[in-house]
Amino acid sequence: MDFWREIEGKMVHDDHLKMKKGAARCIWVPGPVIVGAGPSGLATAACLKEKGVSSMILERAGCIASLWQLNTYDRLSLHLPKQFCELPLMPFPAGFPTYPTKEQFLGYLESYAKVFDLRPVFNETVKRAEYDHSVGFWRVKTMGLKGETEYVCRWLVVATGENGEAVVPEIEGLSEFNGLKVHTSQYKNGQTFHGKKVLVVGCGNSGMEVCLDLCNHNARPSLVVRDSVHILPREMLGRSTFGLSMLLLKWFPVRFVDRFILLVSRFMLGDTSRFGLNRPHLGPLQLKSMTGKTPVLDVGTLAKIKSGEIEICRGIKRLTHHTSEFLDGRVEDFDAIIFATGYKSNVPTWLKERDLFSEEDGYPRKPFPDGWKGKCGLYSVGFTKRGLLGASVDAKRIAQDIDRWWKAESKHLTVVASPPRPASPPSPQP
Repeated sequence: MDFWREIEGKMVHDDHLKMKKGAARCIWVPGPVIVGAGPSGLATAACLKEKGVSSMILERAGCIASLWQLNTYDRLSLHLPKQFCELPLMPFPAGFPTYPTKEQFLGYLESYAKVFDLRPVFNETVKRAEYDHSVGFWRVKTMGLKGETEYVCRWLVVATGENGEAVVPEIEGLSEFNGLKVHTSQYKNGQTFHGKKVLVVGCGNSGMEVCLDLCNHNARPSLVVRDSVHILPREMLGRSTFGLSMLLLKWFPVRFVDRFILLVSRFMLGDTSRFGLNRPHLGPLQLKSMTGKTPVLDVGTLAKIKSGEIEICRGIKRLTHHTSEFLDGRVEDFDAIIFATGYKSNVPTWLKERDLFSEEDGYPRKPFPDGWKGKCGLYSVGFTKRGLLGASVDAKRIAQDIDRWWKAESKHLTVVASPPRPASPPSPQP
């Protein structure tokens, strides 16, 4: 498109002067720059391409979906049925099970990138992204294998997601503990912990499933449960619990659905408080909506807790060389600690913008469904606290919005840049 080449020429001329002074090389990107090649970034790029808008994906790792490929345990599978986890424009293969495995999901993502010809720039870590009001473009500075680079673009899509950096809590004496200390992002399977006594900190889906995996490898896990938690069966009444909840919400208010789900859970699982797993005062759906806290979908861990193979512990007061002292006064020896304490957004460390994203937690200030769009061509995808389903909704919205601006600006600039039509030659005289 001629008008983009004209703008590119101006930008290259402007930045050529800066390069002479030792600045990073500058690359003009006609379409959006997407930071992050996880499912959210891939979905956005595919939706844009389907509308004829090209984009550039920057990824700090050397592969797509690096969290799934590099930082998840072997037995992981999707916690929700596949129909709630597929990306836009391409369903899962018909032969996939209801809950695809980690390997199946990664194969699906690789196929997705291939079908839509998505080619991220790998090993490119964004260090700073800032809107330049003087020229009306975003400047995205990165560090990669070729050194520093600055990408200049009209639109910036933040797709680094909710799981940017692993979180390890501050615990008194943690540095003194001599046993193995790992975050679930480093955990692969329980083989390393065979016969060992392991303290798992965190009672979300990851912590529960890691405990189950440890039991299956003949380790002796204890689970730290500081707060209340909703544990639900993964399926009830012949349907997935999530799918049943979504169906009921079409007809009934959330409080009624919560009561129904908890009633069926009580019938199927019993009173979880008997085992030290107290339920929150708010129902699971209402709690998820208000705080983003996901209920645990049980895949067999609760049976191990009931049998005593997994011990429930209160919060940790302090650690020593080989022991943990708990808030209730108990002191026990452990060979290892696994932190299933989740992740946090890293957006505030590199995005120099304070309107769309909060400095405190790196999430959009407005909750779903209103947190996908900011000012000056800035967008957010994958921060909905609603998994892949929420990311897909935002990816479609972003593509529609950018496509509208892309076409409007293209039409305007093409008209402005078009040379005047030459006058018709005079008709020959008889």
